[in-house]
Amino acid sequence: MKKVLIPVTNHATLGETDQANGTYSPELTHVVHVLKENGIDYDIASIKGGKAPLYGTDIEGDEVNSQVLADEDFQNRVNNTIPVNQLNTASYDAVFYPGGFGLLSDLASNEDFAKLSAEHYENGGVLAAVCHGPAGLLPITLSNGESLLATKSVTAFTREEEIDFGTIEDIPFLLEEAISRKSARFNKVQPWQEFVIEDGRVITGQNPASAHAVGKAIVKQLIN
Repeated sequence: MKKVLIPVTNHATLGETDQANGTYSPELTHVVHVLKENGIDYDIASIKGGKAPLYGTDIEGDEVNSQVLADEDFQNRVNNTIPVNQLNTASYDAVFYPGGFGLLSDLASNEDFAKLSAEHYENGGVLAAVCHGPAGLLPITLSNGESLLATKSVTAFTREEEIDFGTIEDIPFLLEEAISRKSARFNKVQPWQEFVIEDGRVITGQNPASAHAVGKAIVKQLIN
């Protein structure tokens, strides 16, 4: 059975503020839903392990989000994430970073996950991320000393979307700028539209509306 590793943040607030945050639930649940529909298993991991902070769990009208959140097995995995020091990348076929602002404060600079993801990618694995998730790709350095992003065309949550969302003043750093400085090409469409870029085995989605399509792109790479 194919299996996807999902690193999530341990950081429970928006930057240094006291606003509750973490991983944005729909970006996790929509991808998990697509994986399960296609018979693909997953593990949820974090730097420290333990319970992962989620927000966006009470969005009205998102049936997929509500359905996955109501699943006991899913809750068990979110509440007992695997610490990074217990992971073996050989067990996985893809690594998927969901978004939410939390990871700007930990996964965006974490060397442990960066090393695992680099090893996974160089062994033929798929790397995927959505919204703020591509922040997890920033610290990934390949064995030739180059940044993973240096040759990649990618997308991520945009400056316009940060402004619309009212978070531009509180984020630890502007993701679009950080990714633009490191990647071969940064791509974006109008705010809040579904948009996914596949560059070889690196899949990125711009915003929450792109989560489902990122899930489908992961499945396509793993099953074909």
